[in-house]
Amino acid sequence: MIDDEGREPAVPAEVRRVVSLVPSLTEAVEATAPGLVVGATDWCTHPAGLAAERVRGTKNPDVEKIVALAPDLVLANQEENLLPDLDALRDAGLPVYVTDIRDVDGGLASLGRMLAACRLAEPDWLREARELWAAIEPASPRRRAVVPIWRKPWMAVGSDTFTGAVLDRLGIGNVLDDSPERYPRFDPATLPEHDLVVLPDEPYLFTADDGPESFDAPSVLVSGRLLTWYGPSLVEAARELPAAFGLAAA
Repeated sequence: MIDDEGREPAVPAEVRRVVSLVPSLTEAVEATAPGLVVGATDWCTHPAGLAAERVRGTKNPDVEKIVALAPDLVLANQEENLLPDLDALRDAGLPVYVTDIRDVDGGLASLGRMLAACRLAEPDWLREARELWAAIEPASPRRRAVVPIWRKPWMAVGSDTFTGAVLDRLGIGNVLDDSPERYPRFDPATLPEHDLVVLPDEPYLFTADDGPESFDAPSVLVSGRLLTWYGPSLVEAARELPAAFGLAAA
């Protein structure tokens, strides 16, 4: 069993207890095998009613509490979690499986491998997500968008992000994708030429009255979860995002 970083965690033949340090992975496992997740971060909000023990956040997990939960496997992500925390869990004798998800197709493949590491068969939602995304017709001509994620100061999606990859699959380019930063600060008055502003509702809650007035280009308000989460939400994203941007539905 090899994870996305090329490591071989010593996953037991039967996995009965999982701690997930990534909200998207928590949802993916729990939707596939309810009750398998026994520990999750404070940010793991899906599925609703998750009964797992909380182990703090993605960047500051409670290592001692995780060890005490005696999981058969700990799930993590290269971007979301910090190496010192993962190494501490490994030093405590826990197998840690790390995902590295950067685009839609790679994400779907990675989720399949991660679920296999949990000794789970491919679920219906993963097959459906793969089929829906394969059927999406991207915008033609392509659109050029800016994707703010915060204001005061203004910050936006920059280079090498899952959000940018999702939009790219829809035929929407990110005008800040050549930034040296993944989430750069910007001035709305000095942005590159663009014809669309994508305003998610997280981490900053943009609304019709808070955000669009700062830009000359048309704005579209979307669910931040559909742009940033990977897992069962990819089914919902494939169904709803095309319509949000005026594309043919999958």
